[in-house]
Amino acid sequence: MEQQFPERSLIVRPVLIVGPYDFTGRFSYWVNRVAKGGKVLAPGRKDKRIQFIDVRDLAEWIIRMVEQQNNGVFNAVGPESPLTMEAFLDECKRALKSEAKFVWLDEAFLLENEVGYWMELPLWIPDSEQMEGFLSLNIDKALGKGLTFRPLFETIRDTREWELRQEALERKAGLDDDKEQAVLGKWKARKANA
Repeated sequence: MEQQFPERSLIVRPVLIVGPYDFTGRFSYWVNRVAKGGKVLAPGRKDKRIQFIDVRDLAEWIIRMVEQQNNGVFNAVGPESPLTMEAFLDECKRALKSEAKFVWLDEAFLLENEVGYWMELPLWIPDSEQMEGFLSLNIDKALGKGLTFRPLFETIRDTREWELRQEALERKAGLDDDKEQAVLGKWKARKANA
C-alpha cells in the first residue's frame, strides 16, 4: 500500500491491543488471575520488557492522525517508558487491591513442564525464541506525532470492571487453574529437594 500511495498511507503497528472489550483474554488473564489472589505463577525474568496499548488510546490517536492527514509507518504501542513483567504484575496487584503472591519460575522449568508461552501465559515469550524486539519496539516516531497513554492503573481497573460484567466469556488465553497449581507444586518440590 505504501508503494502505491507513498504520501497517503498511514500504517500503524500496535502489537498487542488491550483494555475493555478485548475478547482474546491475553491481557485480562493477568488482570483476573491477580485479582483472584493466592500464589500466582509468574513467568521467566522479572525484568523482561513487555508492551501493549489500550484500545482507547490507540483509537483516539489514529483518529487524530487521519484527521490531520498524517502518513507514514508507526509503531503504536505503550507504555511511554519501558515496562517490565514484574512492574506490570505489581501494578495489577495495586490496582486491584489484591493479596496475590508472585512465584517466579524460570523459563527452562516452564518449558520442561510444557507451559505454553504467549497464549497459555500471555505476554511471556521465552528468551530462547529470540523475539526480544517483539515487545520492545521503538515508539519515538509515534510519540512525536502525539501518541499518549492513560495510566496503566486505569486500563487494569477498567478491564477488570468490564470482565466482571460479562456473564459467560469464553477464555481464549490463559493458564488453566489446575495446571497452574500442578506446576507450582512441582516447583515447590524441586526447591525443597535442591
